[in-house]
Amino acid sequence: MKKVLSIIFLAAVLAGCATPQPTVTPTLTVAATEEPTYTPVPTEKATTTPEPTATVAITPTYPVTGEGPDSYTAGVDPLTGLTVANVDLLNRRPIVVKVQNIPRTGRPQYGLTKADLVYEYYTEFGSTRFSAVFYGQDAERVSPVRSARWFDFNVVRAYKAVFAFGSAYADLYSAILNSDFGDRLVLENSTSCPAFCRVDVNTTNDLAVNTAAMKEYLKSLNIDNTAQDLSGMFFQKQAPEGGEALPSFYVRYSGSIYNRWDYDAASGRYLRFVDNKDALGTDPEEYVQLTDALTNQPVAADTVVMLLVNHEWIKYGNGSEIINMSLLGNGTAYVARDGKMYQVQWTRATHSDVISLINADGTPFPFKPGQTWFEVLGNSSTLEKSESSWRWVWMWP
Repeated sequence: MKKVLSIIFLAAVLAGCATPQPTVTPTLTVAATEEPTYTPVPTEKATTTPEPTATVAITPTYPVTGEGPDSYTAGVDPLTGLTVANVDLLNRRPIVVKVQNIPRTGRPQYGLTKADLVYEYYTEFGSTRFSAVFYGQDAERVSPVRSARWFDFNVVRAYKAVFAFGSAYADLYSAILNSDFGDRLVLENSTSCPAFCRVDVNTTNDLAVNTAAMKEYLKSLNIDNTAQDLSGMFFQKQAPEGGEALPSFYVRYSGSIYNRWDYDAASGRYLRFVDNKDALGTDPEEYVQLTDALTNQPVAADTVVMLLVNHEWIKYGNGSEIINMSLLGNGTAYVARDGKMYQVQWTRATHSDVISLINADGTPFPFKPGQTWFEVLGNSSTLEKSESSWRWVWMWP
C-alpha cells in the first residue's frame, strides 16, 4: 500500500472538452463534462478574527429508551432523532446536494449547518467533496454546488433522495441518468430557479440550491416527492458505556485536505477546523475554524463517524483518477460523541437501507440526537493514537 500522495494540483472547476452526451429529457439540459483538470490552489493567510463558539441548543426531555431504529415518535426526524419545527418537512423525500470543498476560495460554504447528515469522501488528486442530506430543515442557500461522483450512488439510494448536482463526466452522467433514481434528478436549466440558480454571477458564478423552493419545482417536474421509509438509525441522548475520552481527533485526506474535530463540552458538539494552507511533505498543518456562510454559525456535529470502506479504482493513471466506494455490507466504524471515541461496526444490508451502527454483539449503537458527519475512509487508511488525540490518514487502495 502506498501512502497518500500530497498533491499540489487540486480541484478548481469541472471544465473540459465537449463530449458526446447521453440522451436527456427536456428537464435535464446540463451538459456532461470530461474528467476534471486541476490548477494550483492559492494558499490563504491565517485569520486573526476571534473564532465563534457553538450555539448551545435547548433539548427537550428525550426518551430514555431512545428513538428508532425501527420506529420514531410522530414529528421526530429519523435522520437526526430530533423533533422538527415543521412536521410537514417530513412528508417528502430528503434532498442530497453535492457541495464543493476545494478550492479554499470557495469557503466558507453555505448551508452545511442545516443538513441532517454530511458525507465527506475522497474524489481525486487529493481533494474531497460533500454529499449533504437535507430533510428536517430547509436551507435557503446551499452552495457552491458541484458535480457528481460514483460514491453518490450510495447516498442517494440509501435515503431514497432527490439528487441536486452540477454535472458529471460523460460515463458517470449516463450511468446516473439510467439509474433507478434517474427520474429524481435536479439540474440547472432555464426553469430551475428559484430551486436551483446561479448566484454571484459577476464574481464566483456559483450554483446554489434553495431546498425550501424545491417542493414546487419537483411538482412541476412530476417527480415523486412522497415520504419514504428512512428507518435504521438509533438515537439516545445519554452516552453509551465504554469508549475512550478524546478531546480532539484528526482526519487527513491529503496534504491539501485535512480536518480537526474538537469537542466543545459547553455545547456537547464537535467543532470542525479545516486546512488553511497546503501541508506538503514536512510542512506543518495549519487550521482555521469553519463557519457556515448562510448562518454565520460554526460548522459542528453532534456525532462524527469514521467509516472504513472498500475503495477501488475505476481508472487510474495518465492524469486520471476515478474511484468508487461501496457502502454495502458492514465494516469498522469509529464514532465520536460526548467527548468519547467508540469502535463499532457500520452496516447496510441493501441499497435501500440507511447506514446503521451496531455493537460487536449486533445490538444497535446510538447516534447522539442531532447532526451527523461521516468521514469516509479506505480500509487501508492508517490510525495513529496518542493520549490527547487520534489521527486517521487516508491511504491509496
